[in-house]
Amino acid sequence: MRRIRLALALPLLIVGGAAGAQTLTDQPRLTGPDDFTASVPAPQLARPETDQPRRMRAYPEQPPTIPHDIDGYELSVNFNKCLTCHKRTYTAQSGAPMISVTHYQDRNGQMLADVSRQRYFCTQCHVPQTDARPLVPSMFTDMSQLTGTNANENGGQEAD
Repeated sequence: MRRIRLALALPLLIVGGAAGAQTLTDQPRLTGPDDFTASVPAPQLARPETDQPRRMRAYPEQPPTIPHDIDGYELSVNFNKCLTCHKRTYTAQSGAPMISVTHYQDRNGQMLADVSRQRYFCTQCHVPQTDARPLVPSMFTDMSQLTGTNANENGGQEAD
């Protein structure tokens, strides 16, 4: 009796497993190429926007955006290319804006002789702008639209 059940169940198991495997392969992949080992060309990089020297800030305390290309800039534990122009001691020669004095404070508000290690990696807050097409529509509302004030008054800063 046991052999008969096994003899009947084995073909059903094989056919059922093959049918289940067939339905799995018919489903389209949700991510990546069908052959994940195949080379896929990288998407074209967006061009950096360099035509606006300084962008208007959209909300209070917004970090300024980077108005130039930073491809090839070394930003490591050992060296920060941004500081060769924006550090307090080099701004007179470079003409670049000096980094904020808050970058010279530690987390307790103590002034430091050099840039704080917490503010050393510029791109954790500051980003270059590109002409990339948005992947999703933006629902962002500028602060001046929310408050009903003109952002150009007071140089884009909050009124006292």
